[in-house]
Amino acid sequence: MTTKVEEKALLKVEHLQKYFPIKKSSVFQKKQDYVKANKDISIEIKEGETLGLVGESGCGKSTFGRTLIQLYDQTGGVSLYYGETIEEMMPKYVLKAYKSIPKVMASHNVDIAELNEIETRLLNLKGEEFAELNEELRLKKIAYEDKYGNVLRLAGGLLVSDNLNAVSKVLEEKYQEGSKVAELNKKIEIETLKREMRDGKTNGELDKLKAQRDEVNKKFTATEEKVLAMKKDLESHAEFEFFESKLDSGIDLSQLTKNEMRFLRKDLQIIFQDPYSSLDPRFTVGNIIGEGLIAHGLFKDNKSDEFNNYVIDIMEKCGLNKEFIHRYPHQFSGGQRQRIGIARALALKPRFIVCDEAVSALDVSIQSQVINLLQDLKDEHNLTYLFITHDLGVVRYISDRIGVMYFGNLVELAPAEEIFNNPQHPYTKQLLAAIPRMDRDEEEIKKLLEVKPNDIFDFKFQETGEADKDWYEVAPDHFVACRLLDGHANKEVL
Repeated sequence: MTTKVEEKALLKVEHLQKYFPIKKSSVFQKKQDYVKANKDISIEIKEGETLGLVGESGCGKSTFGRTLIQLYDQTGGVSLYYGETIEEMMPKYVLKAYKSIPKVMASHNVDIAELNEIETRLLNLKGEEFAELNEELRLKKIAYEDKYGNVLRLAGGLLVSDNLNAVSKVLEEKYQEGSKVAELNKKIEIETLKREMRDGKTNGELDKLKAQRDEVNKKFTATEEKVLAMKKDLESHAEFEFFESKLDSGIDLSQLTKNEMRFLRKDLQIIFQDPYSSLDPRFTVGNIIGEGLIAHGLFKDNKSDEFNNYVIDIMEKCGLNKEFIHRYPHQFSGGQRQRIGIARALALKPRFIVCDEAVSALDVSIQSQVINLLQDLKDEHNLTYLFITHDLGVVRYISDRIGVMYFGNLVELAPAEEIFNNPQHPYTKQLLAAIPRMDRDEEEIKKLLEVKPNDIFDFKFQETGEADKDWYEVAPDHFVACRLLDGHANKEVL
């Protein structure tokens, strides 16, 4: 078990969905069918932690990891990234949201009243009626997020104004000046990385960029003061606090353009499951590890001594000899190829890495070496991992928290030891019972799989995605997806 980390979110996912369309059987088929790989996932990943994700093959683990970092376009929901702020990056969707304020907010009162009315009706319902209306509420909340989410997060208390056109105009002005600052921030970030990768050497470009930013920032500060003055005049409004509480500095990854997402690729990396097919057989190890460095403009080409020295340094940190730099992937063992994948992900100094079955193809001795390497790199660089695996022994060792996935749903989330010592969902219990034992304790397994008479977890309907939609905290930081047919949880059965 790793050390406790600060309670600061690096990524936050709300109602994430990823559906893959199925080819229609004929031209006469009207309804489009989908494989619902991720049905409705909401979770926070804290900065500096390792979040383990377990479940059987085909449950949507890898799809979630790839969708989270936008290798797949998400079908619905929002993925917020806090490694950069809105002001630091000023993506184009911000301007679009600012311009849409008058039109979008015209129907907000009607939609929020409908949500409140459904929540009130739920208080007086039980059984299947409660479950049916609760599902309707869940879908309407997703639609509400899609329509209003970014406007609420970006404008906050300004939305109570009677003149939303004036609000939109001031915010557009803020964006125009802020985008100039953000462009310089991006260049400064790249130049700062260049300096770090060259052991502090610089050509003076960084100082020039900072001076330009300081000058441009004066106009941006003036527009911010206009926004604050407008907000101050609205503080007495009855709904100001409600809207102001919706402000959020996270960047919605799903709304970024291709170029904006490309810039963030250096922060969000992945170690692929297959340590061979994920490496280009025509590239040498040095070129594989350094490809991202050149793509992001951190080095001009792969011929300089600085480039080779940096790549060799990364290789040695990952347990690869410097003599390997000119070799090709087919000349390495599985464990060495996985280290190459780790080195490639680490080269850009990321903040977050998806480890997609990073050790599943390796033998036990190599597994332990790679896991220890990941732990050391995490401690040294303050990395955050999403560690995807179906090996419960591995995930228990490396994870701070563990999430359990089943048929595209997250069904349980808790600290690692809590999952093993106090499993609650029937699927989690079955996973634990399936762990091979040298001396099988039949009584322990029987107790683990015992179904209580009043068990509130509706396991058998999980594959349809229509049940187990409530997220209930059964213990501190221990959450379970359960079907509350009576509208409340009976703690005695937990």
